[in-house]
Amino acid sequence: MGPFVAHGGRAGTEMLRRLSLRDFVIVHSLEVEFEGGFSVLTGETGAGKSILIDALQLALGSRGEAGVVREGAARCDIGAEFDTPVGMRAWLDEAGFEVAETLLLRRTIDAQGKSRAWVNGSSATLAQLREAADRLVDIHGQHAWQSLTRAIAVRALLDAYAGIDVQPLALAWSAWRAAADALQDARGKQAELERERERLVWQIGELDKLRPGAGEWSEIEAEHKKLSNAQSLLAAARGALDLISEADDNAAGATVRAIDALTGVAAFDAQLTATIDVLRSAQVQLEDAARTLGAYLNHTDLEPQRLQALDERLASWIGMARRFRRPPDELPALLEQWKNELSALEAASDVERLARAVADAQGAYDVHARGVSAARREAAPRLAHAVTKALQQLGMKGGRFEVGFSDAATPQSYGLEAAELLVSGHAGTAPKPLAKVASGGELSRIALSVAVTTSQLGEAGTLIFDEIDAGVGGSVAETVGRLMKQLGSDRQVLAVTHLPQVAACADHHFVVSKRAQGGGVRSSVEPVTGEARVAEVARMLAGEKLSGTSLAHAQEMLAGSAAPSHPAQKRGRQ
Repeated sequence: MGPFVAHGGRAGTEMLRRLSLRDFVIVHSLEVEFEGGFSVLTGETGAGKSILIDALQLALGSRGEAGVVREGAARCDIGAEFDTPVGMRAWLDEAGFEVAETLLLRRTIDAQGKSRAWVNGSSATLAQLREAADRLVDIHGQHAWQSLTRAIAVRALLDAYAGIDVQPLALAWSAWRAAADALQDARGKQAELERERERLVWQIGELDKLRPGAGEWSEIEAEHKKLSNAQSLLAAARGALDLISEADDNAAGATVRAIDALTGVAAFDAQLTATIDVLRSAQVQLEDAARTLGAYLNHTDLEPQRLQALDERLASWIGMARRFRRPPDELPALLEQWKNELSALEAASDVERLARAVADAQGAYDVHARGVSAARREAAPRLAHAVTKALQQLGMKGGRFEVGFSDAATPQSYGLEAAELLVSGHAGTAPKPLAKVASGGELSRIALSVAVTTSQLGEAGTLIFDEIDAGVGGSVAETVGRLMKQLGSDRQVLAVTHLPQVAACADHHFVVSKRAQGGGVRSSVEPVTGEARVAEVARMLAGEKLSGTSLAHAQEMLAGSAAPSHPAQKRGRQ
């Protein structure tokens, strides 16, 4: 299917621009281009309206499996192109992705379930896709109310509405638990720690008797080797000195005689001059060697007392090395290691100090927790008022929304209280936990009210409602459509809906259909305007058999809505 464009978007709005699919479920090839405002996806049940949402979620890092690959294809390919939010440019740069005006997320899944992902053409992890998703799209599914029955989701909703950063609280709780664990561990291992401390003290005391210095072993080993071989060294030096300069037939004298012999005839052949120079150099080197050997003989003594002292020191080193089963040269480092271990052990076994640390950490946690609790309780009535107001608009006259608090059994990483949503569907009835509200229509309206109330909290430029209006009808459905259109005034809103009242309020209308082709089933998406849009709304009102009455009703509904119709530039082809 070729691309089509829906006009009427708002310049400068960061949004989903294009979604492309290949070999995804029953889609062979599809490319859809979007602009701003409020867009709806409609079609018969089973036509595949949610396929686009499912594909987009995969492009945003949700879990995928081999079953999403169209039968007979090797892999599916999904691409989602967004305007690059200004706030994501630093993240893209830090992650090593190209920073451009558009942000392209791509995902492939093969028939074996193997997945690959890219961000702006560079390989990416699914975690990076999910991190990007949080800043791009906010999806509300048809069972969104279910998450509102879970405590963690309620806390997240309330904290987001109140603008509470719970990270410092979580860190304070972790620090408190770590301090408490250290204290408990010290108390439980008191006897064991004391035995270990005594062992280290004894070992350090024994090794301290030697006082091994860093690098000492190699120094005394070298000196001992020299002194133990002093006699041989002196004899060798004396013999070398004799041969060089002091014996009757020494090398220095022979060299002088050779120089004299050649000097007498060098005038007859210049080639001998170089040889004479070499011999004179040798003469100088022999004289230097003789002086060095002489100095060595004058200053080298046998030093029997020093040798004995070295023998004793070496024996002490070797004895300690054998006792502790370590090479001698490792003894200084071993002593330092034991001293460090003793310091750490004494700190770990200092129950009083650990108890003070626990008290300090608990105090820090309490400060953060009380601050979070106060902010939550201050924000709860405001959230309740806003959602209650939305409920009135959605046909729940007299309905009331509240946030209820109860003390947590013990302090937790999230704070001192648990929160749940309470709802009364009618005036005069006491609010009950959301999970006990039986009506599916009421649940849908509550979820939609919460979604509308909190839609401005996130930074995502695109809001998606996937059949969140299920169970809603009549005038309430028209209100839902107008609310979504209102949201689309400054953000991109996409909705999958069965309600003609909602569809009539849209800026852009797309119809999803499926047909038999080539022995299989393929899904397509078409933009509808004018008479085609009237026919689709009429179908949603009265079914496949269109009548003059249903067409007239559809025409009236479209004319009465605030949403102007925007012609599509291109029609889709598959």
